[in-house]
Amino acid sequence: MKRLASFAIFCLLVFAAFSQNIPLPEHPRPDYERPLWMNLNGAWGFAFDSTGTGEEKGWQKGQTVFPLAISVPFPWGSELSGVADKADIGWYQREVKIPDAWRGKKIFLTIGASDWLTKVWLDGQLLGEHTGGYTPFSFELTPYIRWGQTQKLVVMADDARRGFTLYGKQGYGNARGIWQTTYLEARGNDWLDALHFTPDIDNQKVKVTAWLPYDAPRDLSLTVNIPHASPPVSQKVTIPKGSFKYSFDVNLPNPHLWSLDDPFLYEVEAQMEDDLLHTYFGMRKISVVNLPGSEYPYVALNNQPLYLQLTLDQSYHPEGFYTFPSDDFMREEIERSKAIGLNGIRTHIKADIPRKLYWADKLGLLVMADLPNSWGEPDEKMQGEAEYTLREMIRRDYNHPAIFSWIVFNETWGLRTSVEENGKKRNAYLPTTQQWVASMYYLTKSLDPTRLVEDNSICCGAGHTETDINSWHSYLPGWEWEPFMKNLAEKTFEGSTYDFEPGFRQGKQPNINSECGNVWGYEGSTGDVDWSWDYHRMMNTFRRYPFMAGWLYTEHHDVINEWNGYWRFDRTEKETGLGEIVNGMTVNDFHSLIYLSTGNEISRTVKGGETVSVPLFISDMTGKDYGYSLDIEWNLTLTDATGTEENKNSGRLSFDYHPWIQEELSPLNITLPDKAGLAKLSLVLKDRTGKTLHHNFMFFEILSEKKPELMAIVEKKPADFASAQWSKRQWNVLEGKKVNGAGKGFFEYVFDMPADSRPPKAVYFVAELSAKELFVKDQSEFNRDQDYMLGARVAPSSNPNSYPMTDETFFPSEIQVLINGEKVKTTLLADDPADHRGVLSWHHQLQDKKLREAGSYGYLVKVPVPKKMWKNRTFRIRLETTGEGGIAVYGKEFGRYPLDPSLIVSY
Repeated sequence: MKRLASFAIFCLLVFAAFSQNIPLPEHPRPDYERPLWMNLNGAWGFAFDSTGTGEEKGWQKGQTVFPLAISVPFPWGSELSGVADKADIGWYQREVKIPDAWRGKKIFLTIGASDWLTKVWLDGQLLGEHTGGYTPFSFELTPYIRWGQTQKLVVMADDARRGFTLYGKQGYGNARGIWQTTYLEARGNDWLDALHFTPDIDNQKVKVTAWLPYDAPRDLSLTVNIPHASPPVSQKVTIPKGSFKYSFDVNLPNPHLWSLDDPFLYEVEAQMEDDLLHTYFGMRKISVVNLPGSEYPYVALNNQPLYLQLTLDQSYHPEGFYTFPSDDFMREEIERSKAIGLNGIRTHIKADIPRKLYWADKLGLLVMADLPNSWGEPDEKMQGEAEYTLREMIRRDYNHPAIFSWIVFNETWGLRTSVEENGKKRNAYLPTTQQWVASMYYLTKSLDPTRLVEDNSICCGAGHTETDINSWHSYLPGWEWEPFMKNLAEKTFEGSTYDFEPGFRQGKQPNINSECGNVWGYEGSTGDVDWSWDYHRMMNTFRRYPFMAGWLYTEHHDVINEWNGYWRFDRTEKETGLGEIVNGMTVNDFHSLIYLSTGNEISRTVKGGETVSVPLFISDMTGKDYGYSLDIEWNLTLTDATGTEENKNSGRLSFDYHPWIQEELSPLNITLPDKAGLAKLSLVLKDRTGKTLHHNFMFFEILSEKKPELMAIVEKKPADFASAQWSKRQWNVLEGKKVNGAGKGFFEYVFDMPADSRPPKAVYFVAELSAKELFVKDQSEFNRDQDYMLGARVAPSSNPNSYPMTDETFFPSEIQVLINGEKVKTTLLADDPADHRGVLSWHHQLQDKKLREAGSYGYLVKVPVPKKMWKNRTFRIRLETTGEGGIAVYGKEFGRYPLDPSLIVSY
């Protein structure tokens, strides 16, 4: 008994500790908020029910001491919940006391989302049960309240997997049990179940639709106040007896439109009898118009075409899974996308948390909203689950101006049926299912005619039925985009059956790449790799094909089996290196609405002295008037075989400009120097005032037999070391273009001074070196036969194609350089990086859909040879670690610099 009492005290102390810092304390629904409410997030008693007999044992009565403490609303199994995942059924318990100030109101408990079957009791009285995992539900407490007294609230969540339920990508972190804010609120005796606003900017009005939970028992008075309208609006209407839905128009002369640059929200106070509700809406219009000067249909915002530049947002957090740790974090998610020049996100097969949608509304970022999918077959139960969740999603999120489209299905997941043909089973997308998918499109349009609807975001052989957007998914290496886009352009036209199921045809829908990137473009996916190189080639290509009205990159942040996000899973930064390649360039240049493309090719091998022709294409998606002409400033630099960079040539050219221009310009013809090295062509697009509009670049690997004057270069291939010894492993890349030594050890090279009668002025050793981390894929014991799909929990560096991209975590290695046994230099190789700066590592990849340390590069290390050693004529140069950081040695065809480990003798 003492142990039980002590444990109860412990639970109370834990509860008190949690209560001091309630997670997600903000109201979860700024679009549906009443002034009298109580946040129930924080510490609850918790117990697992592995046998499913908790109800039989009377746990719902609140008389059982639950042995664990869980932090609501984090799903159990997540770190932030404080509870490990040990069973499919969980029980929650806490005490509540309804404030006396709420007397005379109807009191409800609302759970933002709980997966999947949820039951709620107050003092042992069943309040109700709900099935579904993504949308809110409420139960009334009023008849069972004991005013002024503490009562026991108990919630049971049964999250056992059922084939027909909507599951999405929970392999990235399960939504188990309660995963959104739980709260109490006081409503009026007659209360609004929903209040929807349908903007009509063309006619300067908004349609208001009030939904009641039941037929009005009498005529009900409803007043809608919009204080920030100009002039302020206060409109009173009567909802007739017997109505459960009532609509009316509110005039808004000269409306303040919601846009990406000016996301103005009209705040609303609605009073129906004794029920007071606060909400908001945005005056904006989603439609389809042609890109000016073309017949290409584009999504339009407020009647203006919009070039969609979106990212796939899996919307997961490593410690909270489905649930973010704070409101600030959700705001920052939206700010991150806007900060790099994106104009939208696609929340992927997950109904996102309303406060995150609120921040998209507040800050001005478009959202494509996915219906979560099942992983079973499209039987009657699955169809019912999908239809119910779709209706509830739209009902919940109708007022969010950021949402511009609904995506009903993704890549035909959950839409295939197992059939047997000729004694063999296969999964088929049956015509009857296709017709049901088309009916879901029409259902969505009937529930919300103001937004665009996709039937199925297609991939992998399936096609569209009825849809407002001609979307498609394609993951390719950078070099494959040009032929792919050329073929697609030829097959995209009204009446085409390409990418549509039999019996359905293309109309005048915007054509959108709704998932793209290189992550699944390589054999078995890329793993963790520099995304920026293939991304650069992809964007250069896309902008040459304006028939495509936008794209959606996979993805916003890394998840546990896809590491190609703009940010890491914990949202730390990745480094592209663009600013070091061209001063002032950032990732935003890839998203510039006015874009100067050099085509798919961003690196080329040429002969010294050759005149090259660089194609130029200008793509303007702004509609802005920059004047009658624009200028292109170009600059050519050369990094030679000693690692020295010098300016070689520069110039300026002008071209005629008009808004929405999509045009091939005259090519830029440049004669390259007859000198071996790596030339960089920087391009800066400017208006006539000198304002920079866009940066771009391309590289030329120059091959030349011409020898430098007053200098001799003795080169060694990286693999031509005289000796090496490594504690962990030593291996070569691409037939010795790069050599790696992991752990503690050394590489040693032997150089002979060239035969020359002239006395040297200086002698030094130069090489490109980096630290060398032993990645999982390079370990001899590693199991290479792993599944990287469906959330396989493997290390980011385990994929054979991976070479982790440069980020905030460095892997340094201190090394010593010894010449003929004498230490002459100690230096720190700061990291083992891989990003866009690894030009030659990308340029020399084989086009076989496999990557071999792509984008990796090192640091230029120059070591003077002491003059006292010159008489020896032979130099044994050892590169040796002082610790376990390893060394990678790059050759002239790999890394960042066009040089082999070399002895440089100047005369």
